[in-house]
Amino acid sequence: MEECDGKSTPIREFYRGTNVFITGCTGFMGKVLVEKLLRSCPHIAKLFLMLRSKKGKDWQTRLDETFQDVIFDRLKKEVPDYQQKITIVSGDCQVEQLGLSSSDRRLIIEEVHIVFHVAATVKFDEKLNISFNTNAKATEDILDLAHEMKKLKALLLVSTAFSNCHLPDIEEKLYSYPYTYNNMKAIVNSGNDKILNAVTKILLEDWPNTYTFTKAIAEDLLRDKGIGLPVGVFRPAIGVGTYKEPIPGWIDNFNGPTAAVVGAFVGILRTFYANESKKANVIPVDMSINALIASAWDIANRPRPQSEDDIRVYNYVSVLQNPVYWGSFMNTLYATRPTAPSIKTVWYPYGWTTSNRFLYLFIIVTMHFLPAAILDGILFLTGKKPMFVKLYKKAYRYNESLAHFGLREWNFTNNNVLELHNKLDEDDKSIFYFDFKDVDWNKCLSDLVIGARVHLIKDDLSTVPQAKTRLRRLFIADLILKIILASLLFWALYTTYH
Repeated sequence: MEECDGKSTPIREFYRGTNVFITGCTGFMGKVLVEKLLRSCPHIAKLFLMLRSKKGKDWQTRLDETFQDVIFDRLKKEVPDYQQKITIVSGDCQVEQLGLSSSDRRLIIEEVHIVFHVAATVKFDEKLNISFNTNAKATEDILDLAHEMKKLKALLLVSTAFSNCHLPDIEEKLYSYPYTYNNMKAIVNSGNDKILNAVTKILLEDWPNTYTFTKAIAEDLLRDKGIGLPVGVFRPAIGVGTYKEPIPGWIDNFNGPTAAVVGAFVGILRTFYANESKKANVIPVDMSINALIASAWDIANRPRPQSEDDIRVYNYVSVLQNPVYWGSFMNTLYATRPTAPSIKTVWYPYGWTTSNRFLYLFIIVTMHFLPAAILDGILFLTGKKPMFVKLYKKAYRYNESLAHFGLREWNFTNNNVLELHNKLDEDDKSIFYFDFKDVDWNKCLSDLVIGARVHLIKDDLSTVPQAKTRLRRLFIADLILKIILASLLFWALYTTYH
């Protein structure tokens, strides 16, 4: 990727000498944001990264492990002194006022120019109180902090394109909801888990999960607390692996359609519950981050909002200028299969993308749970722990949770994003590229499959020759099994009716 040889550009000059506060820096988007800012904005002053201890690991251990990811390899070569620009503040989105110490809070208030609030829990089935505290209450804490900040130029709250998926038309504006942030805060703080669990289904009536619902509630905050702040809302669609930077196809999680791609690629999943002809609102994470970085520049150059209508919202979606369809995922997957199969393939990969509920459930029962029960029975008889039924139950729940987005389409507008792109000079358009018009989706999806192979299931491309041999054997085994099953079915029908 051409970086214009360090040339000065409007966006680079905007970030010159700035201190940037980032939450969620160890997450999928957070890693890409940190890497891109450090590598492509050479005169940035400091990144204040908020980290917490997690699973017995202190923040220093988590930071070290984060920077061991291959996504930072290019940064280490091009900006070897990058660590001098990183300052850690200990914080936690689940804790009141982000759990910041008085000294760290004062540091942020006195020194920070730009805030990217990226932290979130993206689990669809997360408990409502946990999702609310992380996705909404932490946003209130960020806004309270922002009102005290003396040098604040821009604050971007990362939401989701599906925060308003209860509506057929999603514009670049804030919406009102049946439940306000203050309503939800009172409910969550009632302290009665039984009542909260009981009312969750009622609260989520128009939303498919707690993630999208609590992101909507977080946006509701801005209609009051966002007034007077240089604030904007960035709504990215479903994130998938990188398109170009710093390496194509990088991904570090199984969220979104990636889990289905991986499951089908290794021969575990036989069906994906989606409509092949519906547009897949997916975006490469590096393009999303480029748009986010440019959005902060745009917010800083706009008047501070005097009403909720003035608050800038960016719907960063792929379904308008250059759409890709859900059917392309499976097509690309099977096109990639013969060239880069995985040594970890457990059965010959094939399957169907379907929106037919009956066919979907038939495949689930006959090609998932029935073989899983047989395999678990073999494991049990040999003294080993059964695992396949449990695995397929998890896959089924995942398929069901994603179906809401695979079976439907929404009418988005993205005029603010298009206007932003038109404002950029040619160098910034190259360095911080986020225009979908020229995206080669075949390459993008092919790189996603290979990236998932390498980065998620940890199968290096050096195993391709052995994997091809394994794939041929699995093809023969699968063909023999189909012949046996077809013969048994024919025999059963013949003996029944003759």
